[in-house]
Amino acid sequence: MDYEKIYEEIKANELFGRYISLQHIEPLLKRLDSFGELTILGKSVLQQNIYGLKMGSGKTKILVWSQMHGNESTTTKALFDLFNFLVTDSPEQQKLLSFFTFQFIPILNPDGARAYTRVNANEIDLNRDAQDQTQPESMVLRKVYDDFKPDYCYNMHDQRTIFGVADTGKPATVSFLAPAFNVERHHNEVRRKAIRVINGMNAVLQLHIPGQVGRFDDSFNINCVGDTFQFLGTPTILFEAGHYAGDYNREITRKCIFIALLSGFTAIYENVIVDNEIEYYVNIPQNNPNFFDFVYKNIKINYDSSEIITNFAAQYREELVSNTINFNAFIVKIGDLHDCFGHHEFDGGFAEYSDLYGGVPKPDQKADFFLNSGLEFLNGKLVTRA
Repeated sequence: MDYEKIYEEIKANELFGRYISLQHIEPLLKRLDSFGELTILGKSVLQQNIYGLKMGSGKTKILVWSQMHGNESTTTKALFDLFNFLVTDSPEQQKLLSFFTFQFIPILNPDGARAYTRVNANEIDLNRDAQDQTQPESMVLRKVYDDFKPDYCYNMHDQRTIFGVADTGKPATVSFLAPAFNVERHHNEVRRKAIRVINGMNAVLQLHIPGQVGRFDDSFNINCVGDTFQFLGTPTILFEAGHYAGDYNREITRKCIFIALLSGFTAIYENVIVDNEIEYYVNIPQNNPNFFDFVYKNIKINYDSSEIITNFAAQYREELVSNTINFNAFIVKIGDLHDCFGHHEFDGGFAEYSDLYGGVPKPDQKADFFLNSGLEFLNGKLVTRA
């Protein structure tokens, strides 16, 4: 299957960037109503609609939800790319819709999506509410799960730019997890089914983003939705959309998620079982929080009447202003960074540091500074003067 060609033909160009809310997707959902079953599953804390879209007529049922965390929108964009594919008239599309019945929840947390926050309007992390179900959004998801009785669950998220693939120096552009179902992290047949799908997706993604697929930590927490559904006997797959070099809008990453979705469905309906499947899975390198957005090395600072050569790192904060996400860089760490990487790295060559804030880099300070070599940095980036 030519995933790249398919993607270019079906990409949902109406959705772009990191800020995706209910107002962006409602018009698109209403256009899809004639191709599937569009319903309002419930209401959020602030009485926004939580939509469901059911497509297909097959025996194998897949429940997919996105933006459980409101500021994690990449997988939502990829779902609308998938919807565009599912309404095409092609042999691949017909095969999927005849084999599967999909129940999609494109934005589970519309209040968090609108405010661009991880939590819902009651400041509750819905991914820690699987047992207590204190929030209306949690109740909606659990009711859909109980009523739909899925054969697989797809739990779709974004992860921060801090994650790399082990110690390779490559960003974790996509990461997966077959959640544990018990504290001992055993592998039963339910978890093995999730692992087979992940192995299929990883094999295809390695052709597109070699070395940039990670495996998320599988510590067991029954309060997490994926762990709960795995515990209840449904193979569950956690998707984490991460960083690709220069892709802060995560447009390349959304394509990778789309490719993962299609290749994963293929892995399910072809039902290829290989030896050493757990070994293949655990050999996917684990995520490592060893990245910063900016790393500056060999910088001279004057500290306490002494000259010191040091390194420091800056990280973007994503801030919603007038329906736009601003990336504002702040210093987060000073000192030994030998085991860390930067998405942007700069070697100062022992040039002397200065700024307008007090003369030395400090945590939580804006990443605006000068080097006596004649260089100026604004919002973390080297300024190029005409």
